[in-house]
Amino acid sequence: MSLAFLDIDTQIDFVFPAGALYVPGAERILPTIAQLNQYAMDHGIPLVSTACAHAEDDAEFHTWPPHCILGTVGQGKPAALLVGQRIFEKQTTDLFLSAHADALLAELNADEFVVYGVVTEICVKAAALGLLQRGKRVIVVEDAIMHLDPAAAASFFAELKAAGGTLSTSRDVCLK
Repeated sequence: MSLAFLDIDTQIDFVFPAGALYVPGAERILPTIAQLNQYAMDHGIPLVSTACAHAEDDAEFHTWPPHCILGTVGQGKPAALLVGQRIFEKQTTDLFLSAHADALLAELNADEFVVYGVVTEICVKAAALGLLQRGKRVIVVEDAIMHLDPAAAASFFAELKAAGGTLSTSRDVCLK
């Protein structure tokens, strides 16, 4: 079974207190995400990091405040997370609404995905459920995600399990 790691939207605007759409506490998961990213690279596991990439007048700003505007510091990834992975830019909360997402999956040719990042109940959820809908096995890493709403995160975990996905820890993932 082939494996790929998917680091969802761990960008400065989301993971640091000064970010435009800071997820409270997200900076605490950065060392775990750095470890997972490095593990993937050290073991030859394909690693893709998604990144919101918005124009200044992006339609998404009708729903969310402006964030991750192309070319800004906030759109970037923390240096500690950059280990040579492929960056996949997207304009929506759902990775699979991006024109080239399915082509990316075909290129990765993976059966199983390890998923982590922010925000648990929004972009992580969309990626995990989208992968499951495409027949992929999905492991969401509990200690490498951060949510805004605990109840919504718990609801996602139930939905994930019902759809055949699993929850795990970074330790267990790295011992596989």
